[in-house]
Amino acid sequence: MTTRETCLKAKENLSAISLASEQDMNKMLAAAANALRERAPYIIAENQRDVLNCTRGEQFVDRLMLNEKRIDGIAAGLEKLIELPCPVGEVLEERTLYNGLKLRRVRVPIGVLGIIYEARPNVTADAIGLSIKSGNAVVLRGSKDAIYSNKAVTAVIKDAIRAAGYNPEFIQLIEDTTHAGANEFMKMNGIVDVLIPRGGAGLIRSAVENATVPVIETGTGNCHVYFEKTADLSKGIPILINAKTQRTSVCNACESMLIDAPLAKTELKRIVEALREKNVEIVACERCREILPDLKAATEEDFYTEFLALKISVKIVDGVEEAIAHINKYGTHHSDSIITEDMQAAEKFLNEVDSAAVYVNASTRFTDGYEFGLGAEMGISTQKLHARGPMGLRELTSYKYQIRGNGQIRG
Repeated sequence: MTTRETCLKAKENLSAISLASEQDMNKMLAAAANALRERAPYIIAENQRDVLNCTRGEQFVDRLMLNEKRIDGIAAGLEKLIELPCPVGEVLEERTLYNGLKLRRVRVPIGVLGIIYEARPNVTADAIGLSIKSGNAVVLRGSKDAIYSNKAVTAVIKDAIRAAGYNPEFIQLIEDTTHAGANEFMKMNGIVDVLIPRGGAGLIRSAVENATVPVIETGTGNCHVYFEKTADLSKGIPILINAKTQRTSVCNACESMLIDAPLAKTELKRIVEALREKNVEIVACERCREILPDLKAATEEDFYTEFLALKISVKIVDGVEEAIAHINKYGTHHSDSIITEDMQAAEKFLNEVDSAAVYVNASTRFTDGYEFGLGAEMGISTQKLHARGPMGLRELTSYKYQIRGNGQIRG
C-alpha cells in the first residue's frame, strides 16, 4: 500500500477502537502482551536482521537491539496499561447555563495518531498499546534501520488482536522508509489528526518544518545537573553519575554539568574523578581549566549539544541565577536538576527553569512514562501546547462539548 492508502485504512477502521469498551481494550492489550512473549524468538530473529545491517555504532545498536528481557519489559508495559483507567468519557466539566442548557465537556480520543520514529522497536509496541487504551487509531512509520523489527512486532500484536476476536486494522505500519515517504506522511492532514515525532534533532526539526499535520514536538534532551554551592556531594555525585552513565543513548540523560564557583574550587576535582572512573569524556569552560588544566576546552557549540554518549560539558557559574539563565539558553526544555541543601535556591530553580521536568536532588533519568506512573509514554513533549513532559493516556485525548437542551433557541 502507498503511504496515503495506509493512513486511510487506519482512519477507515478508527471506530474499531474509538467505540470499544474498556473491557475490550484490556483484552486486546492482554492478548498482545502474551503474544509478544510467546513469539519472542521470532521477533528476536527479525531484530537480528536489523542489528546485523546496522553500521551506525554501538550506541545506535543499543537502541535497536531486542532480547527476551527487553521484550518481556515491553509486554509488561502493555499489562501496566490494563491497570490504568481509560480516560475516554471522563467528564471534565459539567454545568447548567443561564438558559437551562446542560453543558458537559467530555474527554474523547484524538482520532488517528501518526508516529514517526527512529531505531527503537519498543516504540512500536508502546505506541500501539497507548493508542488502544486511549481509543485512537495509529499509523506507525519507523526508520529503515528497524524495519524488520517493526514489521515483526506489529504483525505479532495484530495477529493476537485478531485471534482474540477484534478488528486490528486501526493499527497500520508504513513500510516505505524513504525520505520521500516520510515527507508524504507528514502531509496527511485531513487523514492523520496529529503527528508525534520520536528521535534525534534532525527528525524532529524535519517534522516541525515540513509537516502540514499538527505536530506535538518531542524534544531532544540537553539535560543539566547543577551543583549549587550548598550541594551535598554524597547525594550529588551518585545523581550525576546515574544521570550521565546509566544509559547514555536516551533523551533524559545528563549532557551538561554546572557548578557554583565556591564549590568548584574545592570539589571539582572529586567530581571529575568520579566521571573519569566511568570513562566519561569531559569538555569544560576556561574557569574549570584554570582549576584542572588537563581538561579539554569546551566550545560554545558543546553547551548546546545532546551528546548521547559518554561525554559531558562542564561550566562554572556564579550562583543560581546564572545557572538558570544558562539552562534556559542552552538547554532543550526537557529535564534539569539542582543539587542543593538550600531550599530557597531549590524553589527558585523549580519555578524559573523553563523545562518540562525540573528536579531537586534527583536524577533526570526519572523523566519517563513508566516512572511517572503513566504505564508508558508516546514521547516526552518539550512544547507547551496541549501536552508537556511524558505523554501518557490523557495526553492522547482531546475533548468535546455535549449540550443537552429542551427546545432552547437563541434570540
